Amino acid sequence: MSSRSGVLLAIGAYGMWGLFPLYFRLLERAGAVEIVLHRIVWSLLACLLLLTIGRSWAALRAVTRRQVAVLAAAAVVLSVNWGVFIWAVNSDQVVEGSLGYFINPLVSVLLGVLLLRERLRRAQWVAVGIATVAVAVLTVDYGRPPWIALALAASFGCYGLLKNRVGRGVGALPGLSVETAVLTPVALAGLVWLQLAGQSHFVSEGPGLLWLLVGSGFLTALPLLLFAGAARRVPLSTVGLLQYITPVMQLGIGVLVFGEPMPPLRLAGFALVWVALAVFSVDGLRSAGRSRAEARRLARATTAQGAQAAR
Repeated sequence: MSSRSGVLLAIGAYGMWGLFPLYFRLLERAGAVEIVLHRIVWSLLACLLLLTIGRSWAALRAVTRRQVAVLAAAAVVLSVNWGVFIWAVNSDQVVEGSLGYFINPLVSVLLGVLLLRERLRRAQWVAVGIATVAVAVLTVDYGRPPWIALALAASFGCYGLLKNRVGRGVGALPGLSVETAVLTPVALAGLVWLQLAGQSHFVSEGPGLLWLLVGSGFLTALPLLLFAGAARRVPLSTVGLLQYITPVMQLGIGVLVFGEPMPPLRLAGFALVWVALAVFSVDGLRSAGRSRAEARRLARATTAQGAQAAR
Protein backbone atom coordinates (compact mmCIF):
# COMPACT_ATOMS: atom_id res chain seq x y z
CA MET A 1 0.00 0.00 0.00
CA SER A 2 1.16 3.54 -0.72
CA SER A 3 1.86 6.34 1.71
CA ARG A 4 -1.39 7.94 0.51
CA SER A 5 -3.26 4.90 1.79
CA GLY A 6 -1.33 5.23 5.06
CA VAL A 7 -2.49 8.83 5.42
CA LEU A 8 -6.09 7.73 4.84
CA LEU A 9 -5.69 5.04 7.50
CA ALA A 10 -4.33 7.63 9.95
CA ILE A 11 -7.18 10.03 9.19
CA GLY A 12 -9.63 7.17 9.76
CA ALA A 13 -8.06 6.32 13.14
CA TYR A 14 -7.87 9.89 14.40
CA GLY A 15 -11.32 10.62 13.02
CA MET A 16 -12.82 7.72 14.95
CA TRP A 17 -11.09 8.84 18.15
CA GLY A 18 -12.39 12.34 17.49
CA LEU A 19 -15.97 11.03 17.41
CA PHE A 20 -15.65 9.16 20.73
CA PRO A 21 -17.47 11.90 22.73
CA LEU A 22 -20.61 11.36 20.63
CA TYR A 23 -20.52 7.62 21.26
CA PHE A 24 -19.76 7.68 24.98
CA ARG A 25 -22.40 10.33 25.60
CA LEU A 26 -24.93 7.69 24.46
CA LEU A 27 -23.77 5.52 27.38
CA GLU A 28 -24.23 8.27 29.96
CA ARG A 29 -26.89 6.37 31.93
CA ALA A 30 -24.37 3.66 32.88
CA GLY A 31 -21.87 5.99 34.54
CA ALA A 32 -18.14 6.27 33.90
CA VAL A 33 -17.06 3.34 36.10
CA GLU A 34 -19.42 0.81 34.55
CA ILE A 35 -18.61 2.05 31.04
CA VAL A 36 -14.86 1.57 31.64
CA LEU A 37 -15.40 -1.92 33.08
CA HIS A 38 -17.45 -2.96 30.06
CA ARG A 39 -14.99 -1.34 27.69
CA ILE A 40 -12.17 -3.43 29.15
CA VAL A 41 -14.03 -6.74 28.91
CA TRP A 42 -15.44 -6.22 25.42
CA SER A 43 -12.13 -4.80 24.15
CA LEU A 44 -10.47 -8.08 25.14
CA LEU A 45 -13.16 -10.05 23.30
CA ALA A 46 -12.75 -7.83 20.23
CA CYS A 47 -8.96 -8.28 20.29
CA LEU A 48 -9.22 -12.06 20.57
CA LEU A 49 -11.70 -12.14 17.70
CA LEU A 50 -9.47 -9.97 15.51
CA LEU A 51 -6.42 -12.09 16.39
CA THR A 52 -8.37 -15.15 15.26
CA ILE A 53 -9.58 -13.56 12.03
CA GLY A 54 -6.09 -12.30 11.22
CA ARG A 55 -4.42 -15.56 12.33
CA SER A 56 -2.11 -13.50 14.54
CA TRP A 57 -2.00 -15.64 17.68
CA ALA A 58 1.72 -16.24 17.12
CA ALA A 59 2.36 -12.53 17.71
CA LEU A 60 0.56 -12.75 21.05
CA ARG A 61 2.46 -15.88 22.10
CA ALA A 62 5.74 -14.11 21.25
CA VAL A 63 5.22 -11.50 23.99
CA THR A 64 7.83 -12.09 26.71
CA ARG A 65 7.27 -12.03 30.48
CA ARG A 66 9.16 -8.76 30.78
CA GLN A 67 6.97 -7.23 28.11
CA VAL A 68 3.84 -8.51 29.87
CA ALA A 69 4.99 -6.81 33.09
CA VAL A 70 5.47 -3.49 31.30
CA LEU A 71 2.15 -3.87 29.47
CA ALA A 72 0.44 -4.55 32.81
CA ALA A 73 1.69 -1.21 34.12
CA ALA A 74 0.59 0.42 30.87
CA ALA A 75 -2.85 -1.16 31.31
CA VAL A 76 -3.33 0.50 34.69
CA VAL A 77 -2.39 3.91 33.28
CA LEU A 78 -4.65 3.34 30.26
CA SER A 79 -7.63 2.52 32.48
CA VAL A 80 -7.11 5.81 34.31
CA ASN A 81 -7.05 7.64 30.98
CA TRP A 82 -10.25 5.93 29.83
CA GLY A 83 -12.01 6.68 33.11
CA VAL A 84 -11.10 10.37 33.16
CA PHE A 85 -12.06 10.83 29.50
CA ILE A 86 -15.44 9.13 29.82
CA TRP A 87 -16.20 11.05 33.02
CA ALA A 88 -15.29 14.31 31.25
CA VAL A 89 -17.57 13.48 28.31
CA ASN A 90 -20.53 12.67 30.53
CA SER A 91 -20.06 15.66 32.83
CA ASP A 92 -20.15 18.27 30.03
CA GLN A 93 -16.38 18.86 30.00
CA VAL A 94 -15.46 17.67 26.51
CA VAL A 95 -13.68 20.96 25.74
CA GLU A 96 -11.31 20.53 28.67
CA GLY A 97 -10.82 16.90 27.66
CA SER A 98 -9.81 17.99 24.16
CA LEU A 99 -7.22 20.29 25.74
CA GLY A 100 -5.57 17.22 27.26
CA TYR A 101 -4.94 15.72 23.83
CA PHE A 102 -3.73 19.07 22.46
CA ILE A 103 -1.05 19.35 25.14
CA ASN A 104 -0.24 15.62 25.23
CA PRO A 105 2.80 15.90 22.88
CA LEU A 106 4.26 18.68 25.03
CA VAL A 107 3.65 16.76 28.25
CA SER A 108 5.24 13.68 26.65
CA VAL A 109 8.49 15.49 25.88
CA LEU A 110 8.48 16.99 29.38
CA LEU A 111 8.08 13.50 30.86
CA GLY A 112 11.04 12.44 28.75
CA VAL A 113 13.12 15.16 30.38
CA LEU A 114 11.99 14.34 33.91
CA LEU A 115 12.00 10.54 33.71
CA LEU A 116 14.46 9.67 30.93
CA ARG A 117 16.78 12.68 31.27
CA GLU A 118 16.32 13.58 27.64
CA ARG A 119 17.54 16.97 26.45
CA LEU A 120 15.17 19.37 24.71
CA ARG A 121 16.10 21.71 21.90
CA ARG A 122 15.64 25.43 22.43
CA ALA A 123 12.43 25.57 20.40
CA GLN A 124 10.98 22.70 22.41
CA TRP A 125 11.64 24.60 25.63
CA VAL A 126 9.94 27.64 24.12
CA ALA A 127 6.90 25.52 23.26
CA VAL A 128 6.76 24.08 26.79
CA GLY A 129 7.07 27.59 28.24
CA ILE A 130 4.19 28.91 26.12
CA ALA A 131 2.07 25.90 27.09
CA THR A 132 2.81 26.59 30.76
CA VAL A 133 1.54 30.16 30.34
CA ALA A 134 -1.55 28.73 28.61
CA VAL A 135 -2.25 26.44 31.57
CA ALA A 136 -1.93 29.45 33.91
CA VAL A 137 -4.43 31.42 31.78
CA LEU A 138 -6.85 28.48 31.77
CA THR A 139 -6.46 28.10 35.54
CA VAL A 140 -7.64 31.68 35.93
CA ASP A 141 -10.53 31.04 33.53
CA TYR A 142 -11.73 27.82 35.17
CA GLY A 143 -11.01 29.03 38.70
CA ARG A 144 -8.92 25.87 39.19
CA PRO A 145 -6.14 24.06 37.36
CA PRO A 146 -7.47 22.24 34.26
CA TRP A 147 -6.94 18.94 36.04
CA ILE A 148 -8.98 16.89 33.57
CA ALA A 149 -6.74 17.99 30.70
CA LEU A 150 -3.59 17.53 32.77
CA ALA A 151 -4.70 14.07 33.95
CA LEU A 152 -5.47 12.96 30.38
CA ALA A 153 -2.18 14.33 29.02
CA ALA A 154 -0.10 12.90 31.87
CA SER A 155 -1.75 9.45 31.81
CA PHE A 156 -1.49 9.13 28.04
CA GLY A 157 2.08 10.44 28.14
CA CYS A 158 3.02 7.81 30.73
CA TYR A 159 1.23 5.19 28.65
CA GLY A 160 3.32 6.19 25.65
CA LEU A 161 6.55 5.96 27.66
CA LEU A 162 5.65 2.49 28.90
CA LYS A 163 4.71 1.32 25.41
CA ASN A 164 8.06 2.64 24.22
CA ARG A 165 9.77 0.48 26.85
CA VAL A 166 7.97 -2.58 25.49
CA GLY A 167 9.70 -2.13 22.15
CA ARG A 168 8.48 -2.32 18.56
CA GLY A 169 8.28 -6.09 18.60
CA VAL A 170 4.80 -5.96 20.14
CA GLY A 171 2.12 -4.75 17.72
CA ALA A 172 -0.89 -2.64 18.62
CA LEU A 173 -3.37 -5.54 18.68
CA PRO A 174 -1.27 -8.01 20.73
CA GLY A 175 -0.36 -5.16 23.09
CA LEU A 176 -3.98 -4.17 23.69
CA SER A 177 -4.86 -7.86 24.08
CA VAL A 178 -2.37 -8.25 26.93
CA GLU A 179 -3.41 -4.98 28.54
CA THR A 180 -7.10 -5.80 28.55
CA ALA A 181 -6.41 -9.40 29.64
CA VAL A 182 -4.57 -8.05 32.68
CA LEU A 183 -7.48 -5.76 33.56
CA THR A 184 -10.36 -8.11 32.73
CA PRO A 185 -10.43 -10.10 36.02
CA VAL A 186 -10.76 -6.85 37.96
CA ALA A 187 -13.34 -5.54 35.47
CA LEU A 188 -15.44 -8.71 35.73
CA ALA A 189 -15.31 -8.56 39.51
CA GLY A 190 -16.48 -4.95 39.35
CA LEU A 191 -19.34 -5.81 37.02
CA VAL A 192 -20.45 -8.67 39.27
CA TRP A 193 -20.40 -6.32 42.27
CA LEU A 194 -22.50 -3.76 40.41
CA GLN A 195 -25.00 -6.45 39.48
CA LEU A 196 -25.27 -7.76 43.05
CA ALA A 197 -25.60 -4.21 44.39
CA GLY A 198 -28.41 -3.49 41.95
CA GLN A 199 -26.40 -0.74 40.26
CA SER A 200 -25.76 -2.42 36.91
CA HIS A 201 -27.35 -0.93 33.80
CA PHE A 202 -26.24 -3.65 31.38
CA VAL A 203 -29.59 -5.42 31.00
CA SER A 204 -31.93 -3.13 32.94
CA GLU A 205 -31.91 -0.32 30.35
CA GLY A 206 -32.92 -2.38 27.34
CA PRO A 207 -31.03 -3.78 24.33
CA GLY A 208 -29.95 -0.37 23.05
CA LEU A 209 -27.57 0.37 25.93
CA LEU A 210 -26.50 -3.27 26.11
CA TRP A 211 -25.26 -3.34 22.52
CA LEU A 212 -23.67 0.09 22.83
CA LEU A 213 -21.65 -1.17 25.81
CA VAL A 214 -20.63 -4.27 23.84
CA GLY A 215 -19.73 -2.09 20.87
CA SER A 216 -17.39 0.04 22.97
CA GLY A 217 -14.85 -2.77 22.90
CA PHE A 218 -14.86 -3.10 19.13
CA LEU A 219 -14.80 0.69 18.80
CA THR A 220 -11.62 0.65 20.91
CA ALA A 221 -9.83 -1.99 18.84
CA LEU A 222 -10.68 -0.79 15.30
CA PRO A 223 -8.92 2.61 15.30
CA LEU A 224 -5.84 0.98 16.82
CA LEU A 225 -5.65 -1.35 13.84
CA LEU A 226 -6.03 1.58 11.44
CA PHE A 227 -3.33 3.49 13.30
CA ALA A 228 -0.96 0.51 13.25
CA GLY A 229 -1.42 0.27 9.48
CA ALA A 230 -0.77 3.98 9.08
CA ALA A 231 2.36 3.95 11.25
CA ARG A 232 3.95 1.36 8.95
CA ARG A 233 3.31 3.40 5.81
CA VAL A 234 3.81 7.09 6.57
CA PRO A 235 6.64 9.03 8.24
CA LEU A 236 6.39 9.63 11.99
CA SER A 237 6.37 13.39 11.39
CA THR A 238 3.22 13.06 9.27
CA VAL A 239 1.52 10.91 11.90
CA GLY A 240 2.51 13.51 14.50
CA LEU A 241 0.78 16.30 12.61
CA LEU A 242 -2.33 14.27 11.86
CA GLN A 243 -2.83 13.47 15.56
CA TYR A 244 -4.34 16.94 16.10
CA ILE A 245 -7.39 15.83 14.10
CA THR A 246 -8.69 14.14 17.26
CA PRO A 247 -8.66 17.10 19.69
CA VAL A 248 -9.88 19.50 16.99
CA MET A 249 -12.91 17.27 16.39
CA GLN A 250 -13.51 16.85 20.12
CA LEU A 251 -13.27 20.60 20.68
CA GLY A 252 -15.76 21.18 17.88
CA ILE A 253 -18.15 18.58 19.31
CA GLY A 254 -17.90 20.10 22.78
CA VAL A 255 -18.66 23.65 21.58
CA LEU A 256 -20.94 23.10 18.58
CA VAL A 257 -22.82 19.91 19.49
CA PHE A 258 -22.90 19.88 23.29
CA GLY A 259 -23.00 23.66 23.66
CA GLU A 260 -20.15 23.96 26.14
CA PRO A 261 -19.03 27.58 26.77
CA MET A 262 -15.89 29.08 25.25
CA PRO A 263 -15.44 32.49 26.95
CA PRO A 264 -12.73 34.88 25.66
CA LEU A 265 -10.15 34.01 28.36
CA ARG A 266 -10.55 30.28 27.71
CA LEU A 267 -10.20 30.88 23.98
CA ALA A 268 -7.01 32.85 24.69
CA GLY A 269 -5.64 29.91 26.67
CA PHE A 270 -6.40 27.51 23.83
CA ALA A 271 -4.81 29.96 21.35
CA LEU A 272 -1.60 29.92 23.38
CA VAL A 273 -1.65 26.12 23.31
CA TRP A 274 -2.01 26.20 19.53
CA VAL A 275 0.95 28.62 19.26
CA ALA A 276 3.03 26.26 21.41
CA LEU A 277 2.06 23.32 19.19
CA ALA A 278 2.95 25.29 16.07
CA VAL A 279 6.43 26.01 17.46
CA PHE A 280 6.79 22.39 18.53
CA SER A 281 5.64 21.00 15.17
CA VAL A 282 7.78 23.29 13.03
CA ASP A 283 10.82 22.39 15.13
CA GLY A 284 10.01 18.70 14.78
CA LEU A 285 9.69 18.94 11.00
CA ARG A 286 12.99 20.81 10.74
CA SER A 287 14.73 18.28 12.95
CA ALA A 288 13.33 15.40 10.90
CA GLY A 289 14.48 17.12 7.70
CA ARG A 290 17.99 17.55 9.09
CA SER A 291 18.08 13.90 10.18
CA ARG A 292 17.03 12.71 6.71
CA ALA A 293 19.64 14.96 5.08
CA GLU A 294 22.34 13.63 7.39
CA ALA A 295 21.29 10.05 6.66
CA ARG A 296 21.52 10.70 2.89
CA ARG A 297 24.95 12.30 3.34
CA LEU A 298 26.21 9.30 5.30
CA ALA A 299 24.75 6.91 2.71
CA ARG A 300 26.52 8.76 -0.12
CA ALA A 301 29.78 8.75 1.83
CA THR A 302 29.50 5.03 2.51
CA THR A 303 28.78 4.33 -1.17
CA ALA A 304 31.78 6.40 -2.23
CA GLN A 305 34.04 4.56 0.22
CA GLY A 306 32.77 1.22 -1.08
CA ALA A 307 33.47 2.27 -4.67
CA GLN A 308 37.02 3.33 -3.78
CA ALA A 309 37.62 0.04 -1.99
CA ALA A 310 36.39 -1.87 -5.05
CA ARG A 311 39.01 -0.18 -7.19
